[in-house]
Amino acid sequence: MKTADAVSGSAKIVRGRFAPSPSGRMHLGNLCCALAAWLSVRSQNGVMLLRIEDLDPDRCKPAYAEQLMDDLRWLGLDWDEGPGAGGDCGPYLQSERRALYEDALQTLKAQGKIYPCFCTRAQLHAASAPHAGDGVFRYPGTCRRLSAAEVREKSRTRAPALRFCAPAGTVEFDDLFLGPQSFDVQAMFGDFLVRRSDGVHAYQLAVAVDDARMGVTEVVRGRDLLASTACQLQLLEALGAPAPRYGHVPLLTNEAGRRLSKRERDLDVGALRARFSPEALCGSLAYLLGLLDRPEPAAARELIPLFSKADFSRPAIAVPETLRLFPPQ
Repeated sequence: MKTADAVSGSAKIVRGRFAPSPSGRMHLGNLCCALAAWLSVRSQNGVMLLRIEDLDPDRCKPAYAEQLMDDLRWLGLDWDEGPGAGGDCGPYLQSERRALYEDALQTLKAQGKIYPCFCTRAQLHAASAPHAGDGVFRYPGTCRRLSAAEVREKSRTRAPALRFCAPAGTVEFDDLFLGPQSFDVQAMFGDFLVRRSDGVHAYQLAVAVDDARMGVTEVVRGRDLLASTACQLQLLEALGAPAPRYGHVPLLTNEAGRRLSKRERDLDVGALRARFSPEALCGSLAYLLGLLDRPEPAAARELIPLFSKADFSRPAIAVPETLRLFPPQ
């Protein structure tokens, strides 16, 4: 696997990325993360990548990918590598990178670090309560010690998923905005998925492989993915690949404290574009991120010198009524 130095030519060049999933129209929270990632890279004279995470064929559609790229361009967020821009680390659609993920699985298999899992979703939910009430279920390791004969027998009636043998102990890293972090992957998630039973590669594997192969040195994303960082660091270590630095920004929430979601069409970008100019929306995002003292029109590039002012230590940011599209439920 190529290292970051091999791809970028220098460890000093910052290579950041925005990696959205084309599963629907982006909302204000997605744009906020995109702006933060873009400003961080541009403020360091780095290289910005756009990667489309379209692995799930049931949820991700090419039309959504075209739409989200149009929305990014409309807001003034460009990219140096990615769809429409080219680059040496393509393809930049995950659906076209499946062979790379299979190569990584073979590496992990040779090390004895993955195993087949035949558990159904119902069995998993019955065996484990959600961790800390957040809906994340810990896998109890049911299939980890199946014999070869048991695996052959179960494979006759059910295609297995693949799980990574998460090492015991804590994973520690310094978040760019939150400081020292520590997570026990085995205690929180157990052995996590790297490929689903339908053959679709899991998020943790794909993002770790892609960040390494694309020479990504910096990942700026939402706070909801903070704990996932520990899983990705374990995979990168097992694959012998360098790890980027991670920074997690606060999530945008509604007045009730619920984070924004595509499913409920919170602050849909299409409707936002009908109400705001790019500068007006960008200025509002900059205000939410703490770059401006008040929401006033500003082009994305005008915010680059202000990025160092951002305070991302807050756990969440409530969207003010002036930006709301839909009334609180």
